[in-house]
Amino acid sequence: MQINLTGHHVDITDPLRDYVQDKFGRLERHFDQVIDIHVVLTVEKNHNKAEANLQVSGNHIHAYATHEDMYAAIDGLIDKTDRQLIKHKEKMKDHHRAEGVQLNRQQTA
Repeated sequence: MQINLTGHHVDITDPLRDYVQDKFGRLERHFDQVIDIHVVLTVEKNHNKAEANLQVSGNHIHAYATHEDMYAAIDGLIDKTDRQLIKHKEKMKDHHRAEGVQLNRQQTA
């Protein structure tokens, strides 16, 4: 997993970079097929915006969050991204496989 971090009207400090990498590393527990992550941190007046584009196997995921504190915006972004990854993982499962096995058993019996 490769993380690209960009700042728009904000300097990316080492603690901020470490915080983002630590939080996005948490996402690998739920879904390990994340290929590339591009994070953009933006400051507009009194609002901090964190935006992420994720390239996962078979899909692209986009999420953003705004807050008065940059770290809180990153936390909100992680929560949204985590929910979207779990939803994507559920969609990739084959939910009908168990039905096919049961139908084959009924036909042979």
